[in-house]
Amino acid sequence: MNRLFLTKLHLILAAFMFPAVLMFLATGALYTWGSKGEWFENSYEVTLAEPYATQSQGDLTSVAVQVLLGNNVPIPSGAESLSGEGAEQELSWTGARSEVSVTATDNPMAAKVTVKEASFHRWLVQLHKAKGSTIFKAYATFLAFTLFVLVASGVVMGLQSPPLRRLTIGSSAAGVVGFVAFVLLG
Repeated sequence: MNRLFLTKLHLILAAFMFPAVLMFLATGALYTWGSKGEWFENSYEVTLAEPYATQSQGDLTSVAVQVLLGNNVPIPSGAESLSGEGAEQELSWTGARSEVSVTATDNPMAAKVTVKEASFHRWLVQLHKAKGSTIFKAYATFLAFTLFVLVASGVVMGLQSPPLRRLTIGSSAAGVVGFVAFVLLG
């Protein structure tokens, strides 16, 4: 491959993806040490027209949406899921900026809706954990591809340059040994 083309490709991709790289680096490093951001949680009791035990997933989703919109909380970016049956069923709906669950109460004609809003840091952590929209997941996938292209183009440029070839090969070999050692020690 042409060295000038590789250099320009390397520069364009690195500059374009720099903000995403910073976000993933910061959230990943902080998460490794236990800093995950905060959730701000509120619970609401909602009166139902029919007993909780007879509610469908769609009914419980509607209850959740009503509470979210009524409190200016964004709709979760993920898919909702229903577990259990009858009075034991629970709707869970996760996302990057918010999460919501709908559960039964002691009153069969009421539901408890628990809403969690993410702090800015937690929102970014949730994106890092693939809790964002399909559009953000595609962007994150493009970032992974970009990082591969950056590393591969750097290695290719190192191998193409006679003064850097030995250093590139030695660093690559040390990288393989280091990777295996860290995995085994992990």
